[in-house]
Amino acid sequence: MNPTTISAHLSPLELFQQADLIVKSIIVLLILASLVSWGVIIDKLLRFKRLQRSAAGFTTALAGQPTLHRLAQQLREQPQDPFAHIYQAIAGEWQHSHRLHLHADASGRDSLKERINRVGQIASNVEAEQLQKGLSVLATVGAVAPFVGLFGTVWGIMNAFQGIAASNSTSLAVVAPGIAEALFATALGLVAAIPAVVAYNRVAGDLNSYTGRLATLTGLVEVQLSRQLEAGETQIDSVDAALPKPERAHVVAGLSPQGA
Repeated sequence: MNPTTISAHLSPLELFQQADLIVKSIIVLLILASLVSWGVIIDKLLRFKRLQRSAAGFTTALAGQPTLHRLAQQLREQPQDPFAHIYQAIAGEWQHSHRLHLHADASGRDSLKERINRVGQIASNVEAEQLQKGLSVLATVGAVAPFVGLFGTVWGIMNAFQGIAASNSTSLAVVAPGIAEALFATALGLVAAIPAVVAYNRVAGDLNSYTGRLATLTGLVEVQLSRQLEAGETQIDSVDAALPKPERAHVVAGLSPQGA
């Protein structure tokens, strides 16, 4: 067998076709794992880029503004943004407390501020949990794929030795296809795992950065509401405008998990 023929037999397609059922299953599994992880990677990178851009716009809307009117206008245009969900939860608590006249005295106002802070924290945690979805896929692929590929390699090498024993020959033409088939599984395992590990670290960093921005935005809203509470403003048009009417009657209903 000449070198050209050997090279043809060592192509990825030929290696897959020559592999037994177990190695083929491992190869297919690794390819599917790689495709799934790449889907998560692309989705997360694009989503966090979009969310960071929106958060920057919300910060600008809050900067130097005496009311929340400008922010409310932007949130009305992006109702599915995680910060819009947090804002709705805070506004719901504000509206409900005012309907019950829980802000009538200094003690009531202090309690309202504390409740708004707690509601903001809970809503932020709920949104952070939603944004974490998919990270477990990257972590699993990054941790498990090399070992799955290694299992395919061990199995392939065992088959290669059996082929050598059956043919009673150690020539390159006999040894190379089996060894290449075995190493191909390891290569696919690394191809699936390396991008998943790199992307996991990147997405985890983006998530931490974005949750920090959410905390900053939530704090700015709480400060503004505290000012308006001390000023005796009970009807806040900006908050009312940002809330869809069906949700104004619910206080903590906005804390249930929602898609980002």
